Amino acid sequence: MIVDCALYEQGHRERSLTLDDVDLVRAEEPDGFIWIGLHEPTPAEFEQVEAEFGLHELAVEDAISAHQRPKLEVYDDTLFIVLKTAVYIDETEAVELGEIQLFIGKGFIVIVRHGQATGLRGVRSRLELEPDTLGQGPVAVLHAVLDAVVDDYEPVMDGIEDDIGEVELEVFGEAHTNPAERIYKLKREVLEMRQATVPLVDPLDRLVAEEIPLGEGMAEYFRDVHDHLLRIVDRINTDNDLLTSALEANLAQISVRQNEDMRKISAWVAIGVVPTVVGAIYGMNFDHMPELGWEYGYPLVLAVTAVGCLLLYRMFRRIGWL
Repeated sequence: MIVDCALYEQGHRERSLTLDDVDLVRAEEPDGFIWIGLHEPTPAEFEQVEAEFGLHELAVEDAISAHQRPKLEVYDDTLFIVLKTAVYIDETEAVELGEIQLFIGKGFIVIVRHGQATGLRGVRSRLELEPDTLGQGPVAVLHAVLDAVVDDYEPVMDGIEDDIGEVELEVFGEAHTNPAERIYKLKREVLEMRQATVPLVDPLDRLVAEEIPLGEGMAEYFRDVHDHLLRIVDRINTDNDLLTSALEANLAQISVRQNEDMRKISAWVAIGVVPTVVGAIYGMNFDHMPELGWEYGYPLVLAVTAVGCLLLYRMFRRIGWL
């Protein structure tokens, strides 16, 4: 679906276009550029875009199928960039990922968006209010999209880190819960964020190093996005380490609690052995037992049994088994 298609000249939006107008407008307005935004286009919808701008078939295949890792590739005179977008869903404590592909060439930029994670209408609206920036052409749009995508990683990491704090309280709290499933789920979310961000470092390295000429003075703008991305990657690595430590601590506490339970069970079994042995002896029904003819025989046996159990109980309490 075509979300928007417009011609921009000297930083201003001149007019909206249809795909049928693109070829004629490019011939008549060589100094302007065309910005097309699409959302999950079908092969048929994208076929005309491919023909109008001469996009490489491999890049077109990636744009339609999606599910690509972040990357930057150059096909002849067209730059192709893949980005992963992310949004944190607080209700389900999940990270929803989307994907954006950008085709950048002389006089045009085509942006293909998959998923609902990040919309770009705000980027277009903001740039249209900044004609000096938009006047730099498609490279200004590329920077704005990169900046918006990387900025959106920040609240995602905030949400994940809030969940990690809650998990740590569960692990080290007095409730003795077992949050292992939640920890594994969070580690999966962190892994998905790593897959969305770490591969993007190399494309930004190339843009900052000006390996790909995009315009004078643009490297410093991309450097700011690059630094922000590196901070996000550092947070992801730290969060992954915290979750690993929380998982190990949780497993250790479960092991300790199991040992404590086994000690308690063993202590009560040992205490129960005393009356069990005495009862077993009397259950043999011997005819000649010394206390049978003594008035205080049975009370004495019961008292000795009780004292033995009490001494064992005190001993186990003293050594921390009960």
